[in-house]
Amino acid sequence: MAVYNYQRDSCYFVQIAEGLKEAGAEELAELGAEDIAPEFSGIRFRADKSTLYRINYLSRLASRCLAPLISFNCRDTDTLYKKAKQIQWEDFFAEDSTFAVFGNVSDSNISHSKYASLLIKDAVADYFRGKTGERPDVSVKNPDILLNIHIRHDKAEISLDTSGGALHRRGYREETVLAPMQETVAAAIIRFTEWNGSVPLYDPMCGSGTLLCEALMRYCNIPSGIFRNKFGFEFLPDFDSSIWKQVKKDADASIRKLPQGLIAGSDLSQEAVDAARINIMGLNYGKNVRLERADFRELPAIEGRVIVTNPPYGIRMRRDENLEAFYKDIGDFLKQKCKGSTAYIYFGERGYIKNIGLKAAWKKPIKAGGLDGRLAKYEMY
Repeated sequence: MAVYNYQRDSCYFVQIAEGLKEAGAEELAELGAEDIAPEFSGIRFRADKSTLYRINYLSRLASRCLAPLISFNCRDTDTLYKKAKQIQWEDFFAEDSTFAVFGNVSDSNISHSKYASLLIKDAVADYFRGKTGERPDVSVKNPDILLNIHIRHDKAEISLDTSGGALHRRGYREETVLAPMQETVAAAIIRFTEWNGSVPLYDPMCGSGTLLCEALMRYCNIPSGIFRNKFGFEFLPDFDSSIWKQVKKDADASIRKLPQGLIAGSDLSQEAVDAARINIMGLNYGKNVRLERADFRELPAIEGRVIVTNPPYGIRMRRDENLEAFYKDIGDFLKQKCKGSTAYIYFGERGYIKNIGLKAAWKKPIKAGGLDGRLAKYEMY
């Protein structure tokens, strides 16, 4: 059996949104990673097996985690195909498995990521056909194995996706309303609030409930990968099932109960409240989250709490809604009804910050999930 890059140096790579890298590096350190080095499109780090499994099971911010197999100089498509065909693919899967390849290419002679991915697919198929006369099928929807090709400055790296698919797909989201927030973005926002459950948390414009779900998962220590029935690292040739069982057992043992009334939310739209209820009921202790249909402008006083929300904007707003006035109403609501509370408002369109009419304690850029917005913190004394 060949020895692959990740086995030689215990180095892995998480893909993470540009705006979440700093928080992602902190999270990796908390989960036991070492030699953490942010670079283009993600973070490289060192980890033993238990840490690798733990990161996949518990990371709330990473998009996916890759185990590099080989890296090489690559200025042309022939080199890419030849190198990919030299990998002993039966170390990872058999011809009756399904696979898919995704990739990204930048500042290189090979300029199309889809074409680079296609060459890897062809190399894998031709490798198996040459060995056994059979070839594995490609499955875009639900492949057994996901491979990654990354080429930058004519340096190529072929990796196995140890996550087995995007980690932001937690599995609790059954229903959505327009433009739902990506789970990793919501998890980052909850992390930035530093909310620890010492005061209740409220979302007055909860949409389909992603912020509430991520707050519940964080407070209750529910692993972000709890609903995944398989991970890509199970296909690594040196996968250790006893270590994985122990990692999972330890993580699941730290799940704690959510007290009644600690997390609550509301939304003007009954459709959104219904969607949020379905999503949150899919989680342990979701029944302890109170949800109601209400216009935030008509809510009773919400004092001494953490308020976290992603107000609607753009496609999530009615055409006839005056957004400047809408955001001014949010500012009035905070000033008049939220004394002693701290609010964290995510502005998908940051131009509306000025309409709130309050001075932010800080503003953090969050570039992720197709968004380039700002999270602003307001302290109401």
